[in-house]
Amino acid sequence: MSTEIQSPVAFDYEWEYSPRVTTLFGLFAFVAVLGWLVTVALTAIHLFAIPAIPPDAPVQGSIEVITSPWAYVLGIPLATLGGFYYLTTIGFALWWFDTRHPLLIKILTPITASGVVFSAYFVYLQLGVIGEICPFCMMSAAATVILFALELLILQKSTTPSLSSMGSDLGRVLGGTNYAVVLLPILMGLVTIAALFMVPLLPLPEVVPFA
Repeated sequence: MSTEIQSPVAFDYEWEYSPRVTTLFGLFAFVAVLGWLVTVALTAIHLFAIPAIPPDAPVQGSIEVITSPWAYVLGIPLATLGGFYYLTTIGFALWWFDTRHPLLIKILTPITASGVVFSAYFVYLQLGVIGEICPFCMMSAAATVILFALELLILQKSTTPSLSSMGSDLGRVLGGTNYAVVLLPILMGLVTIAALFMVPLLPLPEVVPFA
């Protein structure tokens, strides 16, 4: 194990990371970005493809899944909520690369675990209730499982203090954070999602059919 304490703020405890932890976090960030791209694609389908389907048209397969009552929460597509989830995991990965603090690893554990729980429920709905499969949804579910598995590997390859001993130091971790590095990519992701919702509201010209 090689000791990595690369924070500009001094703490009363130390931690050790295996050299593989940095690689694992890089893979974690990569999978989170892929998951976010999948949710963006699904959100685009909700906003641009589904409205073009006639109300009385029969649907099946993935379209039946993403038009089902379970595909929305308060009118918001689950894919969009998934996009916020992946942006959260991306943000924590960037935050760890910036501070190398183990508190972020401990906070990520319940976040990634909750992603697996929700994904398992959505997979159950597809297989047991709706009876159809959405490939994009399954890809997102696989991404959440991989993120949780990588988080467990990171914990296994790390020697860290208990969460209770680090919780009071959150303020100092925040004080040593380079916010431009952590927040700029997240803001870009949020702007992308917002832009998807704004496009249908723009006063675009009507399509003129050919004679």
